[in-house]
Amino acid sequence: MKRNLALVSYSSSDEESDSKQASKSVVHKKKKLPSLSSSLIVQTPKDDPALHQGRIRSTPHVDGQWASHVYVSIKVQKRSAMYNLVSDALKTAKGIEPALHDLNEIEQKPDNDLDLHVSLSRPIFLRSHQRNDLKREVRILAEKTSSFKVSFTTFSVLTNDEQTRTFLTLDIGSGHPELKLLSNGLLPFLATLRQKEYYAEPRFHASLAWALLITPCAKNTNMETDNISQEENLQPPVHNSPPSTQPPSTDAFRRIHRLPASLVATLNEQYASRLSSRSCSASDVHDICVKIGKDVFSWKLQG
Repeated sequence: MKRNLALVSYSSSDEESDSKQASKSVVHKKKKLPSLSSSLIVQTPKDDPALHQGRIRSTPHVDGQWASHVYVSIKVQKRSAMYNLVSDALKTAKGIEPALHDLNEIEQKPDNDLDLHVSLSRPIFLRSHQRNDLKREVRILAEKTSSFKVSFTTFSVLTNDEQTRTFLTLDIGSGHPELKLLSNGLLPFLATLRQKEYYAEPRFHASLAWALLITPCAKNTNMETDNISQEENLQPPVHNSPPSTQPPSTDAFRRIHRLPASLVATLNEQYASRLSSRSCSASDVHDICVKIGKDVFSWKLQG
């Protein structure tokens, strides 16, 4: 029986080299992906002390985290006796210590009413989904609380917990129990967030002006750590540094060791009688407010 033998053809070495050269000549170009739209790029916030009068955050920015605090707002009408008292006191205070910054910017905004804030909480840091929860708690407090009156007793000096800023304040006299009830009303909610409660024995006050303090950090970096656009945690100053003997600086962010001891004594001596007068003796509290980021929400006291 005959077998049909198929012939197998083998490529020559010349053919192999030709195929290799052909494969080399084929260049596979990588496709370049289109660039992302600028609207889709999340910019990392940068703290510029020049934009915040020398302050930067003590708590680093975290995406999705919102700094907030709760306070009551006391409106002081322009040209009222209380308005004139605060304006005069600030002029006297700045004459003694030019480094003070007026929180209400009376000189820059002479046609505006004063908005004095009395804090009911420390800074509260919320996740995005917790913002409405805080607003709900504050609204419930407003519904259960009636409006009330407060009075201011004396000028004082307080510092924040980080010892980076010092404040000229007006201490609350009457109205302290009502403010304490409002502050305590936030405790259950703060506990669920594992956030710090307000001070056990709070010293309710309204801040009028502030100044940067000389700290080890500030000496070395010319920057100051602070909570921007947040109410401060304030306490009596620690007098462990000598008063500043330097002449006034042209630096817009001038720092001092502490406010002169004569400042509070002078203010209380000059303005005590006006502060206790009938025209300045009581201010109405009608609203409770919460600031979340840059947004402010307020509710009328309705109890």
